[in-house]
Amino acid sequence: MTNSMQQHPESPEIFAVIMAGGVGSRLWPLSRKKHPKQFSDFLGDGTMILKTFQRLEGLVKPENILVVTNKQGELLVKESLPDILPENIIAEPIGKNTAPCIALATAYIRKRNPNSVAIILPADHLIQDTLRFQQTLRGAIDVATQKAALVTIGMKPNRPETGYGYIQSEEGDTALAKTIFDAYQVKAFKVKTFAEKPDVETAKGFLKSGDFLWNSGVFIWHIDSISREFERSMPELFKDLEAIYESIGTPEENETIERVYAWTHPISIDYGVMEKAETVYVMEGTFDWSDLGSWDEVLKLRLEAGSLENNADENLLLLDSQNTLVMKPTEKAIAIIGMEDVIVIDTDDALLICKRHRSQDVKQIVDTLKRKNIESYT
Repeated sequence: MTNSMQQHPESPEIFAVIMAGGVGSRLWPLSRKKHPKQFSDFLGDGTMILKTFQRLEGLVKPENILVVTNKQGELLVKESLPDILPENIIAEPIGKNTAPCIALATAYIRKRNPNSVAIILPADHLIQDTLRFQQTLRGAIDVATQKAALVTIGMKPNRPETGYGYIQSEEGDTALAKTIFDAYQVKAFKVKTFAEKPDVETAKGFLKSGDFLWNSGVFIWHIDSISREFERSMPELFKDLEAIYESIGTPEENETIERVYAWTHPISIDYGVMEKAETVYVMEGTFDWSDLGSWDEVLKLRLEAGSLENNADENLLLLDSQNTLVMKPTEKAIAIIGMEDVIVIDTDDALLICKRHRSQDVKQIVDTLKRKNIESYT
């Protein structure tokens, strides 16, 4: 391990890493390889990545927010986040899942300041209660610093959801838990186990047990802690991380990253590190949260916000139609007559018409397009 990885008596600097490399094929045709969902505006208040960036305001300095994306996403990041520093956009040569993505960002953060805590979060989550979200993160930072732990956020489930992974919690350091709750009104638990996306009956059992949380995919840790776990659980990736770390700022930087990604195996941070880590805590998230994984979810959020009834688009004409979501180019006129519980998504080159509660099947359409080699529409 390099000399930069050691215990630091002073308070760590806070960084954030926004992961913006996915596609989100369940939100086809608006979300495509050429324009993934994190760069789209679903609720009329800004792109998802912009809202994620703004959600960190007051907690993380703007110059300490990094975005990891792919080569195609660089321009989209600049369009959505015009004020982001160019050096804070990190482009992966090819997507290799979350473990290599996080290892790459870790190398850049450690180069800037080895005494840092990193918040890792996806670009495509919707959270309205920013205050509660930040309070949960502050508690997580405290736990990560005090226990040298890897910390994640688990959302309290309110239904037997089969689309999320789960985290089983157990009582940990009770004195620490009390201190954290008194300071931040957030519950902190040790992680007992991680569980895959379940079937319905298993999800019902998780919900009934009361000790399972939805896995949000948000992580908080000191750079030392995650580096040590990479070294212990994924030694090959750790060697790659070290090679990238040494190359940053040199003429060999881009070549080193390209070389590392050519041989690195795709693996998630959950499989690669979290399930094997020595000390893992989970903070119970009590704020509103959605990973916006389907058009049904978009329709539900639009209904809750009242934005379907208060439609401002003069070119959208609804007659005797209820609970109907329509997204389309602004200049195009569309009329819907006598329809209920329907989703209509119109783009320049593709149209989706879908019955509500069937939108999870949109991914099957994308898979069919790929199988037929009609890649231009995916």
